[in-house]
Amino acid sequence: MLDKLSANQRLMLAVVLSIVFFVGYTSIFPPVQPKAKEATQTSKDVESKQHVVKRTTKEIEITPAMTKVAQGISNTIVTVKNKNFILKIDTLGRIGSKVLLKSIYNDKNNKHEELIPALGAKPLFIRFADDKLNQEAIATPYVASASEVQLDDKPQTVVLTQSLPDLTIKKELTFYADGHYDVTVSLSKDKRHYIYLGQRPQVAKKLMAVVGDMVYTDDDIATIIKDGDSETRQQFSNVALISAFDQYSATIMYGFSKDTLIVVDRDKDSNPVIYFDALQTMKFHGYLGKKNYKTLKSIKLVLTNAIEYGWFTFAAKPLFKLLSFLHGIFGNWGWAIIALISIIRIVLYPLTYKGMVSMQKMKDLAPKLKELKERYKGDPQRLNAATMEMYKKHGANPLGGCLPMILQIPIFFSIYRVLLNAVELQGAPWILWVHDLSKMDHFYILPVLMGVSMYYQQRITPNNFTDPMQEKVFKFLPIIFTFFFVTFPSGLVLYWLMNNIFSIIQQFIVNAQMKNARDAEIAIAHNKNKGEKND
Repeated sequence: MLDKLSANQRLMLAVVLSIVFFVGYTSIFPPVQPKAKEATQTSKDVESKQHVVKRTTKEIEITPAMTKVAQGISNTIVTVKNKNFILKIDTLGRIGSKVLLKSIYNDKNNKHEELIPALGAKPLFIRFADDKLNQEAIATPYVASASEVQLDDKPQTVVLTQSLPDLTIKKELTFYADGHYDVTVSLSKDKRHYIYLGQRPQVAKKLMAVVGDMVYTDDDIATIIKDGDSETRQQFSNVALISAFDQYSATIMYGFSKDTLIVVDRDKDSNPVIYFDALQTMKFHGYLGKKNYKTLKSIKLVLTNAIEYGWFTFAAKPLFKLLSFLHGIFGNWGWAIIALISIIRIVLYPLTYKGMVSMQKMKDLAPKLKELKERYKGDPQRLNAATMEMYKKHGANPLGGCLPMILQIPIFFSIYRVLLNAVELQGAPWILWVHDLSKMDHFYILPVLMGVSMYYQQRITPNNFTDPMQEKVFKFLPIIFTFFFVTFPSGLVLYWLMNNIFSIIQQFIVNAQMKNARDAEIAIAHNKNKGEKND
């Protein structure tokens, strides 16, 4: 069966088998979720030392009052301005808005990106366990030490104060130009309360990009809860960071003490909502912006773990570092992508070469295998023995062309995930008509070239079609893939195009070598026959 498949058929089969394997594996062996530490302290300990969340079966809900505020009734009390963004804090002491001013991040309507959704919980929102106190807090606005702050190179601090009848809440916020901020929340009395991470940015989600929330613990385990998949409340301790993210952006909080209890709840749409049980005085840090690797690394190395690549993170992370290194050399992300795929194809050349040679041998043996089938038509046992003997004699392996491709699948999927999630490609030009590698090619040049290269690769690749209908359908694949790739980001199409070109070059080399080998065998046989006649 496998010996009848062409290179592209084998590749498609390999992709399908890989997907089935990984989906099946994660279904049978789901990732181990970190277990939260259960509270074992006495009530006296809770009052005197720290808050420990005692979970009940009651779900945490956004009250009507919260929803009303979320829909825009709250006012802005602080505006933080920077050349790259404008951040606003509302009357509930929350980050109510953050607009990115760089034009490369503008949406399809050429409007500046807004990272804070209009609805849902917002960063730094405080909810009290006491319902009466909670209602008082929602109805009482914060007062700020400054209404407008110009944020340049030096960090700027704003103090927010909320005065309730029996409680005073202070939030000291220090903002930095790179998008991160420091937080100190203090209460005049020790009252049970929770601080929210906020809903994820809802700016970009393309193709297979994952969006949702993440909890990254000190033992390097990333637990991702996708939108729509939050079914039960989860608790975590020893947390390094929490993140609510879309394809390119994230709101992140980090710097918690090890005993801070992080809770992942859900909203009415089963989307994750993260908050944590806070102390009377709580210090931590936050970041709200793009998941740019260099920016996150410059703030704190652990923040780079907020960039998640899914199943293939183990391979994607080093590949992104290599891509970044190449960008440092070429100064252009397009050429860096081409250099990356060049390096990978050179490293994998022995593997792909072996597979191509095996496929060519299988094609050469096809007529002889057909003769064996006719000869041993009624004797499958002898047919199998004769077939294996022929494979052994000619050094052919029916799996030789398929297995090397399967081994390459994690690498190529990793590159795909890197290019899909790399915010660095936003606004990054390549050449001439390609001005943004994160957006589709509006001139359709790259998708068309990709389709043409795929068609030509089919033409020069050995195949052994026995079904005419199957052959006709297979010939339409380049057209189907071209239409499929039309809306893909230019960086991804460029990667696939270059991969096809390298496959074509390699196939040319293999075809030429095999032709020379066959010509040499014919010449040797001819000279041998000629010598026998002369004798």
